[in-house]
Amino acid sequence: MNFGEILLMMFTAILVENFIFSRFYGICPFLGVSSQPDTALGMGLAVTFVITISSAVTWAVYEFLLLPFELDFLKTIAFILVIAALVQFIEMFLRKFIPSLYASLGIYLPLITTNCAVLSSALLNVQNGYGFIESVCFGLAASLGFTLAIVVFAGVRARLRDAKPPKSFEGFPLTLIAAGLLAMAFAGFSGVRF
Repeated sequence: MNFGEILLMMFTAILVENFIFSRFYGICPFLGVSSQPDTALGMGLAVTFVITISSAVTWAVYEFLLLPFELDFLKTIAFILVIAALVQFIEMFLRKFIPSLYASLGIYLPLITTNCAVLSSALLNVQNGYGFIESVCFGLAASLGFTLAIVVFAGVRARLRDAKPPKSFEGFPLTLIAAGLLAMAFAGFSGVRF
Protein backbone atom coordinates (compact mmCIF):
# COMPACT_ATOMS: atom_id res chain seq x y z
CA MET A 1 0.00 0.00 0.00
CA ASN A 2 1.23 3.47 -0.79
CA PHE A 3 0.78 6.51 1.43
CA GLY A 4 -2.41 7.66 -0.32
CA GLU A 5 -4.04 4.25 0.02
CA ILE A 6 -3.18 4.16 3.72
CA LEU A 7 -4.74 7.60 4.24
CA LEU A 8 -7.86 6.49 2.36
CA MET A 9 -8.05 3.32 4.48
CA MET A 10 -7.73 5.44 7.65
CA PHE A 11 -10.39 7.93 6.51
CA THR A 12 -12.70 5.03 5.72
CA ALA A 13 -12.09 3.38 9.11
CA ILE A 14 -12.73 6.62 11.02
CA LEU A 15 -15.83 7.93 9.27
CA VAL A 16 -17.28 5.67 6.58
CA GLU A 17 -16.99 2.28 8.30
CA ASN A 18 -16.99 3.56 11.85
CA PHE A 19 -16.91 0.63 14.28
CA ILE A 20 -19.87 1.92 16.29
CA PHE A 21 -22.14 3.50 13.69
CA SER A 22 -21.49 1.26 10.70
CA ARG A 23 -20.36 -2.09 12.08
CA PHE A 24 -22.04 -1.85 15.53
CA TYR A 25 -18.91 -2.99 17.39
CA GLY A 26 -18.31 -1.65 20.89
CA ILE A 27 -21.90 -0.66 21.65
CA CYS A 28 -21.65 -1.61 25.36
CA PRO A 29 -19.06 1.05 26.32
CA PHE A 30 -20.63 3.43 23.81
CA LEU A 31 -23.90 3.42 25.72
CA GLY A 32 -22.42 2.83 29.17
CA VAL A 33 -19.55 5.31 29.38
CA SER A 34 -20.84 8.11 27.18
CA SER A 35 -22.74 10.06 29.82
CA GLN A 36 -19.83 12.46 30.53
CA PRO A 37 -17.49 13.78 27.79
CA ASP A 38 -14.36 13.52 29.94
CA THR A 39 -15.09 9.89 30.87
CA ALA A 40 -15.89 9.10 27.24
CA LEU A 41 -12.59 10.63 26.16
CA GLY A 42 -10.71 8.60 28.78
CA MET A 43 -12.40 5.41 27.59
CA GLY A 44 -11.72 6.31 23.97
CA LEU A 45 -8.04 6.92 24.66
CA ALA A 46 -7.75 3.63 26.56
CA VAL A 47 -9.42 1.78 23.67
CA THR A 48 -7.18 3.62 21.18
CA PHE A 49 -4.08 2.51 23.05
CA VAL A 50 -5.28 -1.10 23.30
CA ILE A 51 -6.41 -1.39 19.67
CA THR A 52 -3.28 0.25 18.24
CA ILE A 53 -0.83 -1.79 20.31
CA SER A 54 -2.83 -4.99 19.93
CA SER A 55 -2.91 -4.51 16.15
CA ALA A 56 0.89 -4.49 16.13
CA VAL A 57 1.32 -7.34 18.59
CA THR A 58 -1.37 -9.58 17.09
CA TRP A 59 0.08 -9.07 13.61
CA ALA A 60 3.47 -10.23 14.91
CA VAL A 61 1.94 -13.18 16.76
CA TYR A 62 0.01 -14.21 13.65
CA GLU A 63 2.89 -13.77 11.19
CA PHE A 64 5.75 -15.16 13.30
CA LEU A 65 4.06 -17.72 15.52
CA LEU A 66 0.72 -18.92 14.22
CA LEU A 67 1.36 -19.04 10.47
CA PRO A 68 4.80 -20.72 10.51
CA PHE A 69 3.55 -23.48 12.83
CA GLU A 70 0.21 -23.77 10.99
CA LEU A 71 -1.72 -22.74 14.08
CA ASP A 72 -3.73 -19.98 12.43
CA PHE A 73 -6.95 -21.65 13.63
CA LEU A 74 -5.94 -20.47 17.14
CA LYS A 75 -5.85 -16.80 16.14
CA THR A 76 -8.97 -15.79 18.07
CA ILE A 77 -7.71 -17.31 21.33
CA ALA A 78 -4.22 -15.91 20.85
CA PHE A 79 -5.57 -12.45 20.07
CA ILE A 80 -7.82 -12.48 23.14
CA LEU A 81 -4.83 -13.34 25.34
CA VAL A 82 -2.80 -10.46 23.88
CA ILE A 83 -5.69 -8.04 24.35
CA ALA A 84 -6.30 -9.21 27.94
CA ALA A 85 -2.65 -8.63 28.80
CA LEU A 86 -2.74 -5.11 27.36
CA VAL A 87 -5.92 -4.25 29.23
CA GLN A 88 -4.37 -5.46 32.49
CA PHE A 89 -1.41 -3.19 31.83
CA ILE A 90 -3.70 -0.18 31.25
CA GLU A 91 -5.76 -1.00 34.32
CA MET A 92 -2.65 -1.10 36.54
CA PHE A 93 -1.34 2.13 34.97
CA LEU A 94 -4.60 4.03 35.48
CA ARG A 95 -5.08 2.73 39.03
CA LYS A 96 -1.58 3.93 39.92
CA PHE A 97 -1.30 7.23 38.02
CA ILE A 98 -4.86 8.42 37.17
CA PRO A 99 -7.13 7.02 39.91
CA SER A 100 -9.98 9.42 39.14
CA LEU A 101 -10.25 8.14 35.54
CA TYR A 102 -9.86 4.57 36.79
CA ALA A 103 -12.80 5.09 39.18
CA SER A 104 -14.99 6.82 36.59
CA LEU A 105 -14.49 4.05 33.99
CA GLY A 106 -15.50 1.46 36.58
CA ILE A 107 -16.50 -1.93 35.21
CA TYR A 108 -16.10 -0.77 31.60
CA LEU A 109 -12.30 -0.72 31.82
CA PRO A 110 -11.86 -4.47 32.29
CA LEU A 111 -14.61 -4.97 29.71
CA ILE A 112 -12.24 -3.60 27.04
CA THR A 113 -10.90 -7.15 26.99
CA THR A 114 -14.23 -8.39 25.68
CA ASN A 115 -14.98 -5.31 23.59
CA CYS A 116 -15.66 -6.70 20.14
CA ALA A 117 -14.17 -3.57 18.54
CA VAL A 118 -10.73 -4.52 19.86
CA LEU A 119 -10.89 -8.15 18.76
CA SER A 120 -12.51 -7.33 15.43
CA SER A 121 -9.72 -4.89 14.60
CA ALA A 122 -7.14 -7.64 14.99
CA LEU A 123 -9.25 -10.13 13.06
CA LEU A 124 -9.95 -7.63 10.25
CA ASN A 125 -6.22 -7.00 9.91
CA VAL A 126 -5.68 -10.71 9.27
CA GLN A 127 -8.76 -11.06 7.06
CA ASN A 128 -7.74 -8.11 4.87
CA GLY A 129 -4.13 -9.32 4.64
CA TYR A 130 -2.66 -6.09 5.98
CA GLY A 131 1.07 -5.82 6.57
CA PHE A 132 2.53 -4.41 9.76
CA ILE A 133 2.19 -0.72 8.85
CA GLU A 134 -1.31 -1.19 7.46
CA SER A 135 -2.38 -3.14 10.56
CA VAL A 136 -1.16 -0.45 12.92
CA CYS A 137 -2.68 2.35 10.81
CA PHE A 138 -6.00 0.53 10.54
CA GLY A 139 -6.04 -0.14 14.29
CA LEU A 140 -5.24 3.49 15.05
CA ALA A 141 -7.86 4.80 12.63
CA ALA A 142 -10.57 2.40 13.77
CA SER A 143 -9.93 3.31 17.40
CA LEU A 144 -9.91 7.04 16.61
CA GLY A 145 -13.28 6.52 14.93
CA PHE A 146 -14.49 4.75 18.09
CA THR A 147 -13.18 7.64 20.21
CA LEU A 148 -14.77 10.23 17.94
CA ALA A 149 -18.12 8.48 18.10
CA ILE A 150 -18.15 8.03 21.87
CA VAL A 151 -17.01 11.61 22.59
CA VAL A 152 -19.49 13.18 20.16
CA PHE A 153 -22.26 11.06 21.62
CA ALA A 154 -21.25 12.08 25.14
CA GLY A 155 -21.60 15.70 24.07
CA VAL A 156 -25.05 14.98 22.66
CA ARG A 157 -26.09 13.21 25.86
CA ALA A 158 -24.83 16.13 27.94
CA ARG A 159 -27.07 18.46 25.91
CA LEU A 160 -30.02 16.06 26.25
CA ARG A 161 -29.91 16.36 30.03
CA ASP A 162 -31.24 19.92 29.63
CA ALA A 163 -34.03 18.82 27.28
CA LYS A 164 -37.60 18.31 28.38
CA PRO A 165 -38.78 15.34 26.29
CA PRO A 166 -42.19 13.70 26.69
CA LYS A 167 -42.37 11.34 29.66
CA SER A 168 -42.26 8.22 27.45
CA PHE A 169 -38.94 9.32 25.89
CA GLU A 170 -37.09 10.16 29.11
CA GLY A 171 -33.92 8.22 29.87
CA PHE A 172 -32.79 5.33 27.73
CA PRO A 173 -35.35 5.70 24.88
CA LEU A 174 -34.10 9.22 24.16
CA THR A 175 -30.52 7.95 24.31
CA LEU A 176 -31.25 5.30 21.68
CA ILE A 177 -33.03 7.81 19.44
CA ALA A 178 -30.05 10.17 19.69
CA ALA A 179 -27.68 7.30 18.87
CA GLY A 180 -29.76 6.41 15.83
CA LEU A 181 -29.77 10.01 14.58
CA LEU A 182 -26.01 10.26 15.08
CA ALA A 183 -25.53 6.99 13.18
CA MET A 184 -27.60 8.41 10.33
CA ALA A 185 -25.37 11.49 10.28
CA PHE A 186 -22.27 9.29 10.03
CA ALA A 187 -23.95 7.29 7.26
CA GLY A 188 -23.69 10.44 5.16
CA PHE A 189 -19.97 9.78 4.84
CA SER A 190 -20.67 6.57 2.93
CA GLY A 191 -21.37 8.66 -0.15
CA VAL A 192 -17.87 10.16 -0.15
CA ARG A 193 -15.84 8.82 -3.08
CA PHE A 194 -12.27 9.52 -4.07
